[in-house]
Amino acid sequence: MDELVYWTSRSMGKGNVKAWVYRGECPKCGKGIMGKPVEKGKVKVRAKYYECPECGYKVDKQEYEDSLTANIVYTCPECGNKGETQIPFRRKKFQGVDALVFQCEKCKAKVPVTKKMKEI
Repeated sequence: MDELVYWTSRSMGKGNVKAWVYRGECPKCGKGIMGKPVEKGKVKVRAKYYECPECGYKVDKQEYEDSLTANIVYTCPECGNKGETQIPFRRKKFQGVDALVFQCEKCKAKVPVTKKMKEI
């Protein structure tokens, strides 16, 4: 879990979705793995930026997360097809709720992965 920015497991009707996003390398030095800033030995959870622990390079949270890729393993709630896909880690509006949206490989149905506790 330390190497992930985001992880979720959701069930939706007959289907389910597991999605995760790996942390990326520092674009400046290439040595460190970007993460939230650490102050007084604790990770600053609600930080507005990510920083490299090696060189101290900082990048805005939105800009950094938009550059990452989400890995998804799913069972389609429409057709029951099991599959895997990768999409950019960008949340879009889906029926009024922010969600990662991808298409089933078989039936082309749009499948949303909403933020927790959000109903469509």
